[in-house]
Amino acid sequence: MKDYHFFATVSRMKYINRWALMRNSRMEDLSEHSLEVAMIAHALCMIGNVRYGRHLNGERAAVIALYHDASEIITGDLPTPVKYYSEEIRDAYKNVESLAEDQLLEELPDDLKGIYRSILKADTSEEDRVLRRYVKAADKLSALIKCIEEESAGNTEFKTAKISTEESLKEMIPEIPEIGDFITEFLSSYGSTLDELLSGH
Repeated sequence: MKDYHFFATVSRMKYINRWALMRNSRMEDLSEHSLEVAMIAHALCMIGNVRYGRHLNGERAAVIALYHDASEIITGDLPTPVKYYSEEIRDAYKNVESLAEDQLLEELPDDLKGIYRSILKADTSEEDRVLRRYVKAADKLSALIKCIEEESAGNTEFKTAKISTEESLKEMIPEIPEIGDFITEFLSSYGSTLDELLSGH
């Protein structure tokens, strides 16, 4: 029987550090980032369903989020300022990401490829498009949380990143007002100590 390397390869997310161009008080790896994005994406969907009358599949959003940066196991984490420096670089990187995703899919048995292709690669369905917007919002919120935590640790390196991330989120709120709910109700707790969190202050 053939050995397939998909999950062993995906498990290497823990070796990919994010924010490579920044001085970090604590390094963040791709594995922990993906988990955080999955939890936030699920939360945004639940807020949408409960408060805005939506019918979002939060569980699928969470799974998409878990794998949303899986291609970086092969490509590494290209810093945002570089990735979006020009249209040519952005388009070239999207192509590299797609090739990396194809390579990951080749590490699966044929009968599972279709399932994971629909997770790794954008579907054309309206439902999938909407869920990936929620995952993108969760990704931005995770980046903002990283900036807040670094700021709380006395690191001013993330000052500009925080401002630009806040602006990006503000632009998304008209389409996804759940972002505003999350920011209002949950964001201020980040950067607190465990004692502060457990005491309710």
